Amino acid sequence: MNKRLLVLAIALLLVLVACNGEDESLEQEETPEENDTEEQEEVEEEEEYVDPEFTFPLTGEEADQEFDRRTLAVQVNNHPAARPQTGLVHADIVYEFLAEGDITRLLALYHSNIPEEVGPVRSARSYYIETAKNHGAIYVYHGAADFIEEDLRAGWVTNLNGAYYDNDQFLFKRANHRSAPHDSYVMLENAYDVATRNNINVEQEHDSLNFMSLSDVEEIDGETAEQVEISYASNTRVSYQFDESEDGYLRYSDGEQSVDLDTNEPVVLDNVLIYETDHRVIDDVGRRDIDIESGGNGYLLQQGTIKEIEWQTVNDIMVPTIDGEEVELVPGQTWVNVIPTSPGLLEAVTYE
Repeated sequence: MNKRLLVLAIALLLVLVACNGEDESLEQEETPEENDTEEQEEVEEEEEYVDPEFTFPLTGEEADQEFDRRTLAVQVNNHPAARPQTGLVHADIVYEFLAEGDITRLLALYHSNIPEEVGPVRSARSYYIETAKNHGAIYVYHGAADFIEEDLRAGWVTNLNGAYYDNDQFLFKRANHRSAPHDSYVMLENAYDVATRNNINVEQEHDSLNFMSLSDVEEIDGETAEQVEISYASNTRVSYQFDESEDGYLRYSDGEQSVDLDTNEPVVLDNVLIYETDHRVIDDVGRRDIDIESGGNGYLLQQGTIKEIEWQTVNDIMVPTIDGEEVELVPGQTWVNVIPTSPGLLEAVTYE
């Protein structure tokens, strides 16, 4: 009996030893895989963002090659009867100034993306013309006061006037769903062809605006400002709301969200600039002369934050600065709001 117990005990011991050996073998086999995973994670953490070789000059976003096509600057109607507009979602930069009375008008710059159609297109104003000229753009508009049209014909800025192509169905068309003067649209993809036929140079080298690296976007600091409202006049209000899911600012005109008429796609902005400057009414209609050269105070909205800045003209373009140094923009689309010094930033802009 004792011999049998001894044999059983020895057999059990051998089984336990064998099992333990298999467990150690499995652990030894798993260890290299765990080490490989840890090493891979360390490599990934050490990887740094590499700036792209080519970028678009007005957005700072990656391009697959260098583009030397000329910027197109379109005078876009912002009357309540002209909203929602077509093509603003594709603009690299939009400038918003008061036109006459309490109505603002927009200058939309296109370079990285040329949409099929933009509008409604409206008549020219001097400070929009100067802004287009300062960007080296072809200015696209529909009509102008006689004294402005004379200067445009004399070569003030390279331009395409919808009054000469009205409803030609190639460069301009009239929309059936709106009535004049809110029904003129430019078929922007054809603008370069028309310009070439008119011996207008459609190529130009561009100096890029000052953009930060994408790796620096997360480092943006400033006072929290996820909702911002700008009062151009008592009944003309623009507001912005930072949307984390869009990683940018949604825009609203008089409480109505800015979207594309055809696609319902929202306008989403990476940079919102607010500049104050002198405005002067020059006639009984309420037309204005606006100073876009002398500099002044402003705000910059980025990533749900707000910064106090000053604006200056660098290479004739209004840019944000702090202590005389240019402030870097987030790569993407930018909206520039230019407001009167009276009442100015402190009274016209609120945020939370």
